[in-house]
Parts: sequence; structure tokens; C-alpha cells
Amino acid sequence: MFLGTHTPRLDDKGRLTLPARFRDALAGGLMITKGQDHCLFVFPRAVFEEMAHKVAQAPFTNESVRAYQRYLFAGTDEQRPDGQGRISITSDLRRYAGLTKDCVVIGAISRLEIWDASAWERYLEDHEDGYAQAREEVLPGVF
Repeated sequence: MFLGTHTPRLDDKGRLTLPARFRDALAGGLMITKGQDHCLFVFPRAVFEEMAHKVAQAPFTNESVRAYQRYLFAGTDEQRPDGQGRISITSDLRRYAGLTKDCVVIGAISRLEIWDASAWERYLEDHEDGYAQAREEVLPGVF
């Protein structure tokens, strides 16, 4: 399970050092793809394959399904962390997420998300009030 917030820096070669606590879970390979809200999603390879199988089961005769499949799979890059836990983020993915040197990596249960640090701060500011309201939609009757 991926949890927490980490603040690695992107180096001049477009490499990002993954938080040490996640490296074992990602050592077998990972998939980086465009996420919603202009961040990047990082999935362990097995989790991505399971999700891809489900997406592939959707009827490709549906225009929205085809568009989603194209966007998701065309923008995906397979990586294996190097011995220092670094991954290379392609220029297309860096551009999509607006990544600069300062990044934020957050754990989102089944995946990691990579955000530009400024974009993450804006996201938190814009969505803080909605967090309390969403609780009832996400977990009705739990709290």
C-alpha cells in the first residue's frame, strides 16, 4: 500500500529518485502514465496489467472507451528503477505534468502520483474544502 508525501527533486537528466519505502514494491517494474489533474500515475507493473485487462474488456465500439484507451496506453512508459531507486521520466510525461525540479510524490493506495510541487500546493488549496464534503460520498455512514 502506498501512503504518505515525499519531496524528491528531478535531476537534469529527467530522473527522479523514488522514496526508499516504495522501492521493493516497484522493483519488479513499474508503469508511468498520465493521470488526471495533470499529475503522473505510477503503478506497479502487476497492478497496471490488471487495470489494463479491465480497460481492454470495455466495448471498443464506444467512442469514450476508445479515447480513454488511446490516451492511457499511448502515454504509458515502462520503467525499472536503477540501483539507486531512480526512474527516468520522459520529456512528454514531464511536460504533461509540468514537472520542474521540485516534485511531490504522494501515495494513493494502489499507485503513486508525481506532481510538480507548485501544482500540488495549488491542488491542495483548491480542494481542501471539498475534502470534508466528499467524505459522505466516498464513505457514507462511516464517520
